[in-house]
Amino acid sequence: MKTMKEVDVVLVGGGWTGGILGKEFSEAGMTVVCLERGGPQSSSEDFTVPRMRDELALGQRHAMMVNTVDNTETIRNDVKQTALPYRRLGSYLMGTGVGGASTHWNGHTWRWDDSELKIRSRYEEKYGRKYIPEDMTIQDWGVTYAELEKYYDKFEKVAGISGKAGNIKGRKVAGGNVYEAPRSSDYPLPPLQPGLAGELFSETAQKMGYHPFPRPTANTSQSYTNPDGAKFGECQYCGHCERFGCEANAKGGAHMTVLPAALKQKTFELRANSWVTRVERDKSGRKATGVTYLNTITGEECFQPAKMVVLCAYGMNNVHLMLASGVGTPYDPVSGKGLIGKNYCYQTGAAAMLFFEDKHFHPYMAAGGMGMLIDDFHANWDFDRTPHGFIGGSIIGTAMYGGRPIQWRPVPAGTPAWGSKWKEETAKWYDQSMNIAASGSVMPNRYNYLDLDPTYRNRFGMPLMRMTFDYKDNERKLSAHAADVINRIATAMNPTHLTRAAGRTNWSSVPYQSTHNTGGTIMGTNPGNSVTNKYGQVWEVDNLFITGASLFPHNSAYNPTGPVAALAYMAADMIKNVYVKNPGKLIDA
Repeated sequence: MKTMKEVDVVLVGGGWTGGILGKEFSEAGMTVVCLERGGPQSSSEDFTVPRMRDELALGQRHAMMVNTVDNTETIRNDVKQTALPYRRLGSYLMGTGVGGASTHWNGHTWRWDDSELKIRSRYEEKYGRKYIPEDMTIQDWGVTYAELEKYYDKFEKVAGISGKAGNIKGRKVAGGNVYEAPRSSDYPLPPLQPGLAGELFSETAQKMGYHPFPRPTANTSQSYTNPDGAKFGECQYCGHCERFGCEANAKGGAHMTVLPAALKQKTFELRANSWVTRVERDKSGRKATGVTYLNTITGEECFQPAKMVVLCAYGMNNVHLMLASGVGTPYDPVSGKGLIGKNYCYQTGAAAMLFFEDKHFHPYMAAGGMGMLIDDFHANWDFDRTPHGFIGGSIIGTAMYGGRPIQWRPVPAGTPAWGSKWKEETAKWYDQSMNIAASGSVMPNRYNYLDLDPTYRNRFGMPLMRMTFDYKDNERKLSAHAADVINRIATAMNPTHLTRAAGRTNWSSVPYQSTHNTGGTIMGTNPGNSVTNKYGQVWEVDNLFITGASLFPHNSAYNPTGPVAALAYMAADMIKNVYVKNPGKLIDA
C-alpha cells in the first residue's frame, strides 16, 4: 500500500459539499485533498453538443451515473424478503464523476424551515403526541432555520438560483411562495419562463384559491456572475437537464463554481478516480487517521493520512462507508438500538397526464426547473392534516422538463401498447399533453433502514449495502391526498382526456421517482439519538465529520440540496473558525 503525505483534511467525494468545504478550507490556509471516485469532467471538455443530446446514452443508459457492475445496493421491501441487487437503475440514479450529481441534476433548490427542522416538536404541539405513530421515529434536527438562513442565502448566490421570493424579512410578496420562511433577500435571478403548461396550471390553481409560484431552480434565467467570479450562461430551454450536463454553463454545479475556486488555491488537490473503501482509525477507535482508497485506473491501494476526515459523498455512500469502516453501531430494527442506517427515507408522490385537442405545449422547449407549483399542502402550517391522518405534505405543480423523443411518449388511457394505433396516438399527443405531479415527504419508520448485505459484494470486495424500505400508512395517506388534489385541479382545466393520478401504495425500484435518498447517519442533539451533532461531527470520533442528506432525520416534499449546502457552509464556518484552533467536541453531550 502506498502512503501519501499527510494533510489537514481529506474530503471523500467531489460534489457540492466536497467543493464547498474544499473551497472554504483551502482559502483558510488548510491543506486539503479531495478524493472523487469518478473521473474528471468539465462543461467545456465533456458537456458539449452533440454528445449532450444523446438521449439513448445519457437519458436511458445512464452514462453519467455509477456503473452497477462497480457498486450498487441490494433491495427489499421488508425484513422477511431476501434482498437482491439493484442492477438496472430505475427508482433513483446515483451519479459519479467530478461535480457529483450537481452536473446532471434538474436544479430544484429549496429552503427547509423550522416546520421540518423541529418536526416532532411542531407536530406534538399542534396535534398532540398521540398523533405521531409509535413506529415513526421522527425527531428534531438540533438546528434552526435562523441558524441556516445566511447559509441558504450564500448558496443561492453561489449556485445562481432563479426564483421569486414570497417572504422577504416577514413581508409577503405576491407571486412568490407566501408559505416560505422569511428570507434576507430575493433570489439572485428572476424565475424561468413558465411555459404554457405552467400558465394553465397557475391560472386554474389561483381560481381554486391556491397560491402558485415559479419553481426555484439552479437553471439561470439570464447570464450571471456569482460572488466568486464563476460565469453562467443563460438557460437555452433545451430540455436536457436531468441526466445531462449543461454545455451553456446555465445550470449551477460544483464543477463550475466551488471546485474551480478551490483549485485556485495551492493548498487544495483534487484526485479523481479515487474510490475510498475505508475510514481508518487509531487503536482507541476515537480518532480518524485518514482513509484507504483505490486508484481505479492503476488498481493501486493507497492510504491518505489526514488530521481530519470529512465524508462528502452521496448520502447513501456515506452510510455505506460508515458501515464498511465499522464506525458506530449498526441499527437493529428489532431492538431499536444502534444508529448507523437508521431513519432511511425516500420520497413519494403522484401524477396525472392531461391531453388537449386545442393546445400545443412544445415540450422540447423546457428546463429542469421550469414550471409552476403550489405549496398549500406542505409548508402551509395552517393546512390541517387531522382529517387526512398523515404527517408531512406535498408540493404540486407542472413537471415539464423536456420532450425528449424516447422518454416523452404520452398517450391516453386505453391506447394499445404497440402497433400502428400506438404510433398514431404518440404522434398526435406528443405536443398536446402536459402533466401535473406531486412530490411528497416520507417519514422514517422503525422498519425502514440500511445495513450491510450478508451475501453480495461490490467490485472491490466490500459488502454491498442493503436497503429495506417500503411506503407505510403515512405515505399511502399522503400520496392519496396529493392524487386527489391533482385530479381536482386537472379536472378544472377541462382536458380532452385525463389519465387520473393515483396514490402510491408500495415502493418499487423499477420506475424512476427521485434521487432524494436521505438518512442513515442522522444528526441530532446527543449521542443517544444521532450519529452527529448539528455540524456533522461524529459523536464517537471527534475528527470525523459527515455532510449531505444522510444527516437528515426525515425527508421533505422539497428537494434536499438547499439544506445539504447550508449545513455544509455552517459546518465549514465552525470548523475553520473554532475547531482547528481547539480540536475536540464542538458540542458537549
